[in-house]
Amino acid sequence: MTWENGSSRSFHQPGREGICQVRLLHGRRGVDAVFDDPNLVSCAGLVPVMRLAEQVDLAGLVARRVRPDLSTGANAGGKAAAIVAGMAAGADSITDLDVLRHGGMGALFDGVYAPSTLGSFLRFFTWGHTLQLEAAARDLLAALAARTPLLPGAGTLAYVDVDSLLRRVYGHAKQGAAFGHAKVGGYNVRLRGLSPLVAAISTPQAAPVVAATRLRGGNAGSARAAASLVKQAISTARACGATGQILVRADSAFGSGPVVSACRKAGVNFSVTLQANPKLRAAIDDIGESAWTPVRYPGAVQDDDTGQWISDAEVAETVYTAFETSSHKITARLVVRRVREKTRHQPDRKNYSPPGATTRS
Repeated sequence: MTWENGSSRSFHQPGREGICQVRLLHGRRGVDAVFDDPNLVSCAGLVPVMRLAEQVDLAGLVARRVRPDLSTGANAGGKAAAIVAGMAAGADSITDLDVLRHGGMGALFDGVYAPSTLGSFLRFFTWGHTLQLEAAARDLLAALAARTPLLPGAGTLAYVDVDSLLRRVYGHAKQGAAFGHAKVGGYNVRLRGLSPLVAAISTPQAAPVVAATRLRGGNAGSARAAASLVKQAISTARACGATGQILVRADSAFGSGPVVSACRKAGVNFSVTLQANPKLRAAIDDIGESAWTPVRYPGAVQDDDTGQWISDAEVAETVYTAFETSSHKITARLVVRRVREKTRHQPDRKNYSPPGATTRS
């Protein structure tokens, strides 16, 4: 490790016999640490990562999908591979992509582009090119699933989870930045940011992997473009070997007719939370007390005499017809959960918070 703008030295202070202290000769802004030893590699773990990228033909997949319009978009596959390598090495900005040219990295990789070249490549992207890159990412995920045990058990059961996010930005001129709702510390607040839509694939034996994304403005509704994203994620899941049952799961923001219809047309099961309304409350009120069953939570206690589980929540099931006034009308199972509320004065009284309802196919 060397110092570009100066070095440190040891010196003797008068009046302090026997004490030797090392101090920098420059302020914080005048010193820049650079890893430039040509015989050392700081990111050796990048070797197996890029070897796997070559085996699944990352550069070729991007080259076949992304069609450049300008000279800055030439060799899209090689430039995309360089950006992936930089991100895997910890780069979170265009300037940080220079990590690929530090130290002995040149002895491991060739065809490494300068950060300015990669920055020009990224800035040339339009909305259409972004969709082309998304298609390449789907092809890459399918290739990884075929090459590695990425989604074990997908041939039997696979989950597709959909959710919206809010990623905060601070620049007023940031394209698409707008105020959206977020929950911080249990409070609903409005923050300036972007609201991407994300779909992930998982199995009972595998952790989730991102299958589809959609970048949207910060004030976009959660369900905006959700139906098309669900359809895309289901197609990707099948390309990744999900030949068995597929279950789409989403919260109440996606409990809409278009999302449910997209699942039905694709021939998959769904489990979505419904927002409360008078008709739904009436259906829940019609459930008899004998239909409620205690939930077996990890903290529940089993009664030795009756064998029943004692917990703070109960579930029941009925049949419910949703979206009656639209073309997405459907009759499906309605699973309802209620949680017992305990007050300080009447801890054993059976008061329940408003039940949460989930429709399942």
